[in-house]
This record gives sequence, C-alpha cells and structure tokens, in this order.
Amino acid sequence: MGRIDKGVNCSIQGCDETAQRSMSGSKASMAVNMDLDSTSKRIYLCKTHYREWKKASKSERENERARWD
Repeated sequence: MGRIDKGVNCSIQGCDETAQRSMSGSKASMAVNMDLDSTSKRIYLCKTHYREWKKASKSERENERARWD
C-alpha cells in the first residue's frame, strides 16, 4: 500500500486536496510555473494540479520523447 492509498496531500503549496498521482521531482520540474514543494524526491499531485502539470509540460515532454526516437 503506497502513500497515495494512505491519503497523502497534494505537494502544491496551499492545496489541501488528496493526491491522485505521484512522480519524481525532476519530472515534476518540467513545468516551471507551478508552485511545488521541492524539498522531497517524490511529488504528489491532486487531479486538478496533475492536469495543469500536463498542460504546462506538454511541449517539454514531447521534446523528451523525440530525443529517444
């Protein structure tokens, strides 16, 4: 049973919602405009902030995938 199943909160400063996704801190830093708590290795995001992260890091993730092809 992981931390998300136990009910960890979102890592965005000021957000008290329950996290739905987790990712590494380096992957989360692809979106520079998000107010992340960068003191930990894992970042936990609620559904709303995960969608914002996906939109903000879309071009960066596409470039990363293209680099491996």
